[in-house]
Amino acid sequence: PHAIRLEGDLTLGGLFPVHARGPAGVPCGPVKKEKGIHRLEAMLYALDRVNGDPRVLPNLTLGARILDTCSRDTYALEQALSFVRSLLPPEGGEGRCPDGSAPRRPPPERLVGVIGASASSVSIMVANVLRLF
Repeated sequence: PHAIRLEGDLTLGGLFPVHARGPAGVPCGPVKKEKGIHRLEAMLYALDRVNGDPRVLPNLTLGARILDTCSRDTYALEQALSFVRSLLPPEGGEGRCPDGSAPRRPPPERLVGVIGASASSVSIMVANVLRLF
């Protein structure tokens, strides 16, 4: 539920603590303006600058999938796994449409890197998972 997606030829992932840790049983708490929103805005600004200058990446645009870690290491790890799921083929085989044709699926996301997370402990956990893929 806490995500931003921008289309592009290549996708950069982002993991930022946009929300603080929530109370027991709730993953996310209040918005973190300085340490969360500012980092998110910095990534969006950098993408805007790169995509706006045709000399930097000619004929390519950078997209993004930015996820909220809610300042919680286990939640960040779950979010990182969603990056991995986007690279895997859909479950349940191909299936068929009512008219008998094969369904049209969007091409797999071309995730080329992940920026974040904010805390070293979270970054280490996420890097260990993403390194496998």
